[in-house]
Amino acid sequence: MTEQKRRGIYLLPNLLTTAGLFSGFFAIVSSMNGRFEAAAVAIFVAMVFDGLDGRVARMTNTQSEFGAEYDSMADMVSFGVAPAIVSYNWGLTGLGKIGWLAAFIYVAAAALRLARFNTQIGIADNRYFQGLASPAAAALVAGLIWVGVEYDINGQDYGIIVAIITGVSGLLMVSNFKYNSFKELNLSGKVPFVALLIIMLIFVVVATEPALVLFIVFSLYALAGPINTFRTVDKLTIEDVVGDAKEQDEECQPEEDTKTEDKKTQDK
Repeated sequence: MTEQKRRGIYLLPNLLTTAGLFSGFFAIVSSMNGRFEAAAVAIFVAMVFDGLDGRVARMTNTQSEFGAEYDSMADMVSFGVAPAIVSYNWGLTGLGKIGWLAAFIYVAAAALRLARFNTQIGIADNRYFQGLASPAAAALVAGLIWVGVEYDINGQDYGIIVAIITGVSGLLMVSNFKYNSFKELNLSGKVPFVALLIIMLIFVVVATEPALVLFIVFSLYALAGPINTFRTVDKLTIEDVVGDAKEQDEECQPEEDTKTEDKKTQDK
């Protein structure tokens, strides 16, 4: 009996991960059938499930190595393959090789982004993401498509713009730009009553024009990474943009007194 429990998997968090995977696959199928609005919405739905599975696993103490690996593979489909294929079917087919190469850049970047993230768990600064997170990049591409459908824009007529946004979204994922992770937010703590009113107003604004508002929000977030990096470094180097990030391990620093080391760690 003990052996069977040890080999089992936790149902609830993996069920949510499966729902996210299904949403990503549904987006691919919908784009193949020309239903681009449904495809874009499905990618945003996958983002919701992706945010829930990890939180539910932590709240119910059901984290596992299997769940972490499964979540990463599901993310590759939902936020790597799906946005690229939806983008290609909507606006890149008319560009020939340039179109599918732009889509491939996004897919390859998403794979590299997820692999780098998995290798940095436990050692990276939780306050920031290194490079644009794959769900945010997927939201940027899906938001563009959703806005295009809402305003009756033919993606094939603006293929170059679609290719640029798709390719740049991929490159931002593998960049070293620092993006706020918002993981330090305490959602279980008390907040002023006015905060609830502000949240309500945000929902109202999003509900009026969800496609346009979401696209603007994630576009601003994508721009925030370069701005945040340029603002926090004294002298911009190639390592701040792309390539191997600067070493942050304490072993690589000369030994100093404890207070100085603590201050350096906080500054990072």
